[in-house]
Amino acid sequence: MREAVGMLEVFGFACAMVAADAGCKAGNVYIEAIDKNKPANADSLPVPLLVCVKFRGSVADVEAAMEAAEKAALAMTGIYSKHIIPGPEEETEGMLQISCIGKAVPKGQAPTKDRF
Repeated sequence: MREAVGMLEVFGFACAMVAADAGCKAGNVYIEAIDKNKPANADSLPVPLLVCVKFRGSVADVEAAMEAAEKAALAMTGIYSKHIIPGPEEETEGMLQISCIGKAVPKGQAPTKDRF
């Protein structure tokens, strides 16, 4: 069975890190990837950079992580979008691993120099 993915897009990198930390503490999840986007309307946003944190784990754990991450993000700069996919299709898996901070670290492995 494929792991669920929770995607939380927030305003700014610091907010993403705080949300990621809160999410990982709330559920048995890991960060699949972190990606960034500067949308066309960036000048009208509270922070001109959107950062997407991608949590992976069971549906229940991803839901718990997303809830905690949302709360943390709302206390900072806020949330742009959020979504949980209970079982992503195989064709989607490659896109979920795209990351602005390096290659995804497989569950249970420590980051290595070549990943970051």
